[in-house]
Amino acid sequence: MSQATMPRAGAVSEAEPARLEGSTLGLYVATVLLWGVSWIGIHAQLGVVAPEMSVLWRFVLAALCTWGWALVAGMRLRFSLADHLRFMAVGVCLFSFNFICFYYGGLTVPSGLLSVVFSLASIFNLVLGFVIFRQKVDARVALGGCLGAAGIVLLFWPEITGAGFNLAALKGLGLCVLGTLFFCSGNMISTVVQRRGIPLISANAWAMTYGVVVLLVLNLVRGNAFIVEPTVTYLGALVYLAVGASVLAFASYLTLLRRLGAARAGYATVLFPIIALAVSTLVEGYVWTPLAAIGVVLALAGNVLVLRRPAART
Repeated sequence: MSQATMPRAGAVSEAEPARLEGSTLGLYVATVLLWGVSWIGIHAQLGVVAPEMSVLWRFVLAALCTWGWALVAGMRLRFSLADHLRFMAVGVCLFSFNFICFYYGGLTVPSGLLSVVFSLASIFNLVLGFVIFRQKVDARVALGGCLGAAGIVLLFWPEITGAGFNLAALKGLGLCVLGTLFFCSGNMISTVVQRRGIPLISANAWAMTYGVVVLLVLNLVRGNAFIVEPTVTYLGALVYLAVGASVLAFASYLTLLRRLGAARAGYATVLFPIIALAVSTLVEGYVWTPLAAIGVVLALAGNVLVLRRPAART
């Protein structure tokens, strides 16, 4: 790539327009489905094993799979020190602290409320994109994000008002907000990494490895037992969270990040709670209410606004 065609590091690349083509739509749907079910997997791992230990096992397995992918595909794996520092930052934000916050938050916050907080990633991405990259905030995208967030609040209004909001609940809520901020910060750093022309899978392999190192040190410092819960539920959740929700979902999402930009890609998080509700309806007997139905309509309407390509000017 010549210098003339190299995208600017601090600006949104215009090489790939925000057109929702077939492959992009497929990645979007895959991200929503893979991560939408992951909340159930996270709750299945809480209880016996320390949360940060469960996150460690998850990313040990995910890193091994990603390294295998990169090696089989013959991708470039040697990078500069500056790139490794960026990989380390992505690992800290996306593949360690983000999940530690949500695992601990899940101990005191209802599962629905976990996904409600995470759905704010679309708004956080919008704000961080403006602050860091000076990306213009499109009024249509902002309106769509607000509609989506409002829809999610309506969906889980009974849980929100019934959470009690005692000190433990407030602490859990704060951890979830912090985890979402880690996630969105990782989005920004990953955007910079991808604009440097670094293969996504290679970057993820290194970033996950650094995340594993951070998690290993944290577990050693806290004196956690290096154990797993020997049950089908825990081990099944571990495999799904490592392969489906980490290797495949992050590859899909970070590709969307490059194609659509942080604000539009992050809006996928608004649909996660809807998938979680659908699964809960089938598995746990969730009862739909008129308020919940209105919430779904608002969330989907916001999604259409965010993803719809604006009409070309004549």
